[in-house]
Amino acid sequence: MSFSSEVKHEITTVENKPCCQRAMLSAFLHINSNLLIVNKQMQLQIEIENAAIAKRMYSIIKDRYAVEIELTMVRKQRLNKSNVYVLRVLEKGIEILEDVGIYSSKGMRQTPSRIITLKDCCAKSYLAGAFLASGSINAPTTANYHLEISTTEDDLAVYIQKLMQQFDIEARITKRRSKQVVYVKAADQIADFLKITGAHAKTLEFEDVRIQRDFKNSLTRLDNCEVANEMKTIKAGNQQIDAIQKLIAHNRYNYLEERLVRIGDLRMSYPESSLNELIELYQEAHNEPISKSGLQHRLKKIIELANKIEEK
Repeated sequence: MSFSSEVKHEITTVENKPCCQRAMLSAFLHINSNLLIVNKQMQLQIEIENAAIAKRMYSIIKDRYAVEIELTMVRKQRLNKSNVYVLRVLEKGIEILEDVGIYSSKGMRQTPSRIITLKDCCAKSYLAGAFLASGSINAPTTANYHLEISTTEDDLAVYIQKLMQQFDIEARITKRRSKQVVYVKAADQIADFLKITGAHAKTLEFEDVRIQRDFKNSLTRLDNCEVANEMKTIKAGNQQIDAIQKLIAHNRYNYLEERLVRIGDLRMSYPESSLNELIELYQEAHNEPISKSGLQHRLKKIIELANKIEEK
């Protein structure tokens, strides 16, 4: 079972208040249902690939509206050949759509009636219903964090985006073929979405995997940084030693100022030591303090004097 399917399964187990059930159903039917005329009756047809979602929608519709529902299962012939559960609500099609706020005397509404998501709890349930209808989320084990909900209606996509913004989730919209896709890329905001839709166990799993990966990446960056610093230290040390050896070869080293000779001798004795280590060694050897800038200045002076030999 994919991570998306596991998230959806957990959402279907959340116990909702009647107003929240209506909000969830509003989003689900708006995105994933068709209105049919059969024998002069307005019927709703819903196709669902997830058995847990099919069971949940069947239960909500049956309990709330006391209608007859025909349930059939069709096996796909393409791709993964999964089962498709077809729910056909045989009566009260218009009444149901009116109750969930997506049908009026003028026909189908572009967005639900304001009362459907007036309360925060209902707004959260609406987002949960939208995700059950057409949502997907990448598994946290992948490096690419991505959650999305798709719809064929432009206005409905904007509506879902604004609902997310109510809970500080900054979603964006893109067009993919004939659909508008509302998506979230930030890992912390994806976790927030899972939490507000009731997938608490999957929120913990998502956060746990994400934190472990981020920690591992931080360690890798730290290791790379340490290696880079070590290479930089070795390169600088080699340059300084080359300068000292050049001064010795041209009989110039012993004529340097004593403060430069002290540093030169120390560098020759400890060719791979960092500046901070040289500072400690200098203080131990000469019983006097020296700053990092002072040490760097003296080493730089030695290199400059060696370079002048080449110029001459």
